[in-house]
Amino acid sequence: MEADVVVAIGPQSSGIAHVISHVVNELHVPLLSFGATDPTLSALQYPYFLRSTQSDYFQMFAIADLVTYFGWREVVAIFVDDEYGRNGISILGDALARKRCRISYKAAFTPGASKSAINDLLVGVNLQESRVYVVHVNPDSGLQIFSVAQSLGMMTKGYVWIATDWLPSFLESIEPADVDTMNLLQGVVALRHYTPDTDQKKKFISRWNNLKNKESTGPSGFNSYALYAYDSVWLAARALDSFLNSGGNISFSNDPKLQHTNGSTLHLESLRIFDGGQQYLETLLRMNFTGLSGQIQFDNDRNLILPAYDFLNIGGTGSRRIGFWSNYSGLSVVPPETLYEKPSNTSESNQHLYTVIWPGENTIIPRGWVFPNNGKPLRIAVPNRVSYLEFVSKDKNPPGVRGFCIDVFEAAINLLPYPVPRTYILYGDGENNPGYNALIDAVAQNHYDAAVGDVTIVTNRTRIVDFTQPYMESGLVVVAPVKKQKSSAWAFLKPFTLPMWCVTAAFFLLVGAVVWILEHRFNHEFRGPPRQQLMTIFWFSFSTMFFSHRENTVSALGRLVLIIWLFVVLIINSSYTASLTSILTVQQLTSRIEGIDSLISSTEPIGVQEGSFSLNYLIDELNIARSRLVILKNQDAYLTALQRGPKDGGVAAIVDELPYVELFLSNANCAFRTVGQEFTKSGWGFAFQRDSPLAVDMSTAILQLSENGDLQKIHNKWLTRTECSMQINEVDANRLSLNSFWGLFLICGLACIIALTFFFCRVFGQFRKFAPDEGGDRAVEEIVPARPRRTLRSTSFKDLIDFVDRKETEIKEILKRKHSDNKRQASPSTDGQASSPA
Repeated sequence: MEADVVVAIGPQSSGIAHVISHVVNELHVPLLSFGATDPTLSALQYPYFLRSTQSDYFQMFAIADLVTYFGWREVVAIFVDDEYGRNGISILGDALARKRCRISYKAAFTPGASKSAINDLLVGVNLQESRVYVVHVNPDSGLQIFSVAQSLGMMTKGYVWIATDWLPSFLESIEPADVDTMNLLQGVVALRHYTPDTDQKKKFISRWNNLKNKESTGPSGFNSYALYAYDSVWLAARALDSFLNSGGNISFSNDPKLQHTNGSTLHLESLRIFDGGQQYLETLLRMNFTGLSGQIQFDNDRNLILPAYDFLNIGGTGSRRIGFWSNYSGLSVVPPETLYEKPSNTSESNQHLYTVIWPGENTIIPRGWVFPNNGKPLRIAVPNRVSYLEFVSKDKNPPGVRGFCIDVFEAAINLLPYPVPRTYILYGDGENNPGYNALIDAVAQNHYDAAVGDVTIVTNRTRIVDFTQPYMESGLVVVAPVKKQKSSAWAFLKPFTLPMWCVTAAFFLLVGAVVWILEHRFNHEFRGPPRQQLMTIFWFSFSTMFFSHRENTVSALGRLVLIIWLFVVLIINSSYTASLTSILTVQQLTSRIEGIDSLISSTEPIGVQEGSFSLNYLIDELNIARSRLVILKNQDAYLTALQRGPKDGGVAAIVDELPYVELFLSNANCAFRTVGQEFTKSGWGFAFQRDSPLAVDMSTAILQLSENGDLQKIHNKWLTRTECSMQINEVDANRLSLNSFWGLFLICGLACIIALTFFFCRVFGQFRKFAPDEGGDRAVEEIVPARPRRTLRSTSFKDLIDFVDRKETEIKEILKRKHSDNKRQASPSTDGQASSPA
């Protein structure tokens, strides 16, 4: 740097790049680095640093996508403890966090560490749960890691090794490949910078091979960093040419800050500032051309655009590509440049890779973790209950606890494909039921690895621990004292609600009236004095209830209406009989507490179980005063409090979870009942620390227990009890309302309307035929002889009623005579018209 320079290309390591970046910043000399991938080398801190390769920022996000693709949640990071290693793994942690994954263990070693140090490091790594290892090291120590791993048996089935781009770069630099080296790497997945297979690249490779055939020294292969180095030289040259053509001037000036220091061998005063450094840097940032590594163009963050990587699976004496990753579309088996022409799609369904052959020649995706073989059993906290011991309790025999919850947990553990050493630790003093929120907090704070017992899955607990699939359905219910309801003299009215009775009675009268109207002109049984006809309507209407009506229907419309109505009556009678039978034969219970709503509106004391989440739920969610809540310790306290009642120091009702309530009612000989419905829906599950893989595997095991019937067998073993399924207020549930029959009433009503419409249209048509002219008045007089003669226009409504009241046979006879008279009157008129001209 003592010579006058306008641009620096290199260095090959991130650590040295940090140092040189300070120098080039001071001298205003752009630094094109084709090998420094440390993502912390940013343009904000080093404005003259320009990365002409891809940043490890994108590589770490590619690894995070790979981990998510295979369903792993935790990885172990193995890295060299320098700027390159630390900063890259830091970005990996951020990338995994975005995918709800994490680095469970960071294994760092010093640069140039000995084999024994690496051996000790990997022994500690092998004691961890995760079997997914991300190796981010330098080539000089990378192969030693795999050599030690192979000697420790860590390159076998079940392990996953992911190497960053250092490994493909190293392997491509040594040709031909060393067999011993490749044997160390079987099944490893590695990332490599993606460079498109362009004609320009192919021609360069051909020229390079021809050149190396003539040379006898130097490496025989080249890697992606060599391509970036080649493009960096052309980038500097093209930018310098553009800089000079645009009027740029190469000149230097002394820096007053740089002075000779006595005793120093550095000649700092000889370093000079490039006056056109800022203009030349801006020219570099504007460059856009296609190089051997692809498109050379910088984005706003001074990174190369369109970052992409190859995923390689090492096997045999070489490697095969299993897919690509790009910042544009994620994982794919299609080259990234073909996807740039389509809309970006990074959804999970669009992520694809070819099959991977993992270590141990295994094609099945490894689970990614095992239970750690570090001699530490799983620490399981178990509530030391003093009541409802059927669910969980202390036991003198191994494993020290027993109960329904313990049996379910043990059965699920036995279904796992790996052993889980465990020890049960009682939580609580044994004199009072422990607080379950405090128990879950202890698991979250790493005092325990899991909590097994009657632990309810509620919102505030799911925020700090992971629960398994529920193995027992639960929910809060209200238990209250009940008394038998005495039979009433009016019990026969209970099958129907009041609106149902009213509508049914109205339809009986309506149908009777409609049938009378339709039958009155045809049927002599529906004729007579007004009083008799009114009695006929009432008698006919209600006699159809028992299908005992004596009157026959002769008209077609009347029969249609009656058939539909009798079908409706049949349905109503059957429903009434079934409902009344149920009400009179089933024991009815009553309670002044109807459910949680009536309990909230009252001021009476409420009992809750000691340690249950129901206490906080009633206070925080339902706003019930703390002074109303009475803590009850066991089932005897439940029984005593309910029997005493609120007036004698007891409680009006108890709010507790359904499994406890069912067991209590059974032991209390069903002397109490649940009122209302469950007002919360939840379940019991096993709690594990956040991101514990055991939570997922145990959920699968619980589902398997449920499907094969073992869960029900365990339930029957511990919780066999007398069923107290009869709840109060079931009388109202048995009552039939109008909602169940409105369709039948609608059909019947429409039939009546249609029949009446046809009937009156026919009657009005007949009535019009009686008075079309002067002759029509005589016809009307025949029907109403006592009235003076008048025209149809002056005919009153009463005349119409009198017309309707006549028998159908009389109307037809009058119409027939009228028709004959009209014919006779028409004959003389015709003869007179014919003889007039004569």
